[in-house]
Amino acid sequence: MLLMLAALAVPALAQNKPADPGKKLYCWDQGGERICSDTLPQDAVNKARDEFNARSGTRSAAVQRALTAEERAEVALTEAQAQVDAAAAETRKRTEQAMLSTYGSEDALRRVFAERTAIVDNNIKTAAYNVTSLREALSSQLQSAGNKELAGQRIADKQAQDIRQRHNELLAQLRLQTAFQQQRVALEAEIAESLARYRELKGIAAPADAATAPAPAASAEPAKG
Repeated sequence: MLLMLAALAVPALAQNKPADPGKKLYCWDQGGERICSDTLPQDAVNKARDEFNARSGTRSAAVQRALTAEERAEVALTEAQAQVDAAAAETRKRTEQAMLSTYGSEDALRRVFAERTAIVDNNIKTAAYNVTSLREALSSQLQSAGNKELAGQRIADKQAQDIRQRHNELLAQLRLQTAFQQQRVALEAEIAESLARYRELKGIAAPADAATAPAPAASAEPAKG
C-alpha cells in the first residue's frame, strides 16, 4: 500500500517500523503528491525518486527519471559529436605538422583523416542498421494491429503504446542518421580545404580533376516514420 508522505516524514516512518538493515524506502512525486513506500510499483520505476535507508531514515540515493527515446538519441549524438570533435582536434594538430614537414604527398595527408572518417562511417552504418530494424519491427506491429481492426477486434492499450514507442524510437534514429550524414559531408569539405592549403604551402598545382570535380555528398533521408 502506497503511503502519501512528505519527505520529512521518512525518518519517523523508519523509527516506528522495525526494518531490515538493507531495506529501502522510496519516495517520488505523482500527480502533485509526494508518495513514499517500502516497495516500488511498476509505474514508478522510470520516475525520479529518492531512496532512503529504512532503519536510519537517511537518504542513500537520488535516482533520475528514465530518459525518453528522444533524449537517449540526443545523448548518443552528443557523445558521438564529442568523439568526432576530439579526433578533429588531434587531426588539426597533425595536419599542420604534415603541411610543414612530415608528409611528402597528398596521400600521406589524406591518411591523417582516416580515423575520423572511420568513426563517422561507422556511425552512419550503425544508424542505418537501427533504422532498418526499427522500421521492420514497426511495420510488423502495424500489420498486426491492422489485422485486428479488420477482424473487428479491439487493439489492446499495451499494443498501441508499443507502436507509439517504436515510432518515436524510429524518428529519433532517423535524426541521428541525418546528423551523422551531415558530419560526413562536413568532413569531406574539411579534407578538401586541407588539401588545398597543403598545395598552397607546398606550391603544388591542384590536379585538374580535383579542381572540377563536385564535392561528394551523402544522401540525407527525410526524418519520417
